[in-house]
Amino acid sequence: MNTNTINCKEACVNGCVLGDKCPHLPYLAETKKFLETTSIDRMIQMAADRFKPKN
Repeated sequence: MNTNTINCKEACVNGCVLGDKCPHLPYLAETKKFLETTSIDRMIQMAADRFKPKN
């Protein structure tokens, strides 16, 4: 499979099909770090803040 032409949204619905060749691995590492270091309360607050009106 060519990593330049794969549609990850469709091809990887049941998990990554590219394995170590996945172009999104750096984002996965960042996401894992965020989830490990951010409390659920902080995540909920971040989500709520997203919908507050901007001044």
